[in-house]
Amino acid sequence: MTTKSVCVLGGGSFGTALANIMAHNGHQVSQWMRNEQQVEEINLTGLNSRYLPNAPLHCELMATTNLEKAIRESDTILVSIPSKSFEDVMDRICPWLTPNKTLISTTKGFNPNHFELMSEILNRNGLTQNIGVLSGPNLAKEIAAGQLTASVVASDRAEVRAQMIELLKSPTFRVYESSDMTGVELAGALKNIYAIVCGLAKALKVGENTMAMIMTRSLAEMSRFAVHFGADPMTFLGLAGMGDLIATCSSPLSRNYRVGFAIGSGKDLEQSVAEIGEVAEGVNTLKMVVEEANKHGLYMPLAQGLYALLFSGATLDSLIRGLMTGDQKWDVEFITQKEGSNV
Repeated sequence: MTTKSVCVLGGGSFGTALANIMAHNGHQVSQWMRNEQQVEEINLTGLNSRYLPNAPLHCELMATTNLEKAIRESDTILVSIPSKSFEDVMDRICPWLTPNKTLISTTKGFNPNHFELMSEILNRNGLTQNIGVLSGPNLAKEIAAGQLTASVVASDRAEVRAQMIELLKSPTFRVYESSDMTGVELAGALKNIYAIVCGLAKALKVGENTMAMIMTRSLAEMSRFAVHFGADPMTFLGLAGMGDLIATCSSPLSRNYRVGFAIGSGKDLEQSVAEIGEVAEGVNTLKMVVEEANKHGLYMPLAQGLYALLFSGATLDSLIRGLMTGDQKWDVEFITQKEGSNV
C-alpha cells in the first residue's frame, strides 16, 4: 500500500474518527483545528476528550493549528467543518491548493447564507477538480469504538472514489462508491430534519407503527426534494439515504435526534440546542429546505409541519393532522409517476 499524506480539517467527532482510521492504515495524517488546547491534548495524550472521550487515537495522528503547513503537505484534504464555517475555511485554504490535490466534504448540511451544497463550495476553488463527498450511517462514537460501519463516497471522478476507498478501508469500516454526488450529499443533509421529527416522536412515546410511518414518509420527502434538484431516486435506497436515515432517526447518539427528543420532552428550541453542546445541522437545514420547497412547490408535509411547530407557534397536533390528511396518494411515487403521482 502506498502511503498518502492526508489532512482532516476540523476537530469534531467524525473528522477525528476518520483521521484515526487513516492513521491506523499507515497514512501520514494531520488534523487541523483552531483550539490550541485541543491540539495539545491530542498530541500529548492521544485523546480528543471533548468529542471522543473513550477512543484512544493512533500515536502517528498529529493535530496542528498550522493550516497552511497542513494543506501544503497533504495530497488529500477531508473537510469536516460545520456548515456555518465551511465557506470561511475553504476561502482560507484556496491559496495553497494545487491541481493534484483532492477535496472531500464530510459535512452534512447547506451553506447557511444561501441554498448551496458543500460540494458546490469546494468546486469554487478553481484549482482542483478532484472533488467528492463522504456520507452514510456514520455515528462517530460507534466508528471510534470499532463497530462495523459502511459509508458512501460520491464523485464524478472514478480515481477520487478509488482513492477514498483505499484510504479508509479497514476491518470495521467499508466505503462503497456512487457517481450521484448530488443525491448522496442531499440525503446526508436532509435526513437531519427527520431525525428531529423522530426524536420528538420518540419522546412522546408513539408506537412502532407510527415510527415506521414517519421514517418511510421521511424517505419519500427526501427523495422527492432531491430528485427535483437532479438526484437519482435510487440513491435513497442505499446507505446514504435509507441507511443514514435509519441510524440517525433511531439513535440517541444522533445530535439532531436529541434535539427533537428534548423538544418533545417540553423544552424550547433554544434550550434543546444548547443542551447538545455540539452542532445540530438539522435546524438550519430545516429553514433552508422549507424555503426551497415552498419556492418550487414541493410537497413536504413533515418538514413544513416541523417548521411551523418550531418557528410559527403551531401545535404538534397540526403536524400529525397534516401527515394523516395530506394530498399524497401513492406510496412509492417514482415507480407510479406515469399513473398520476403527486410529486
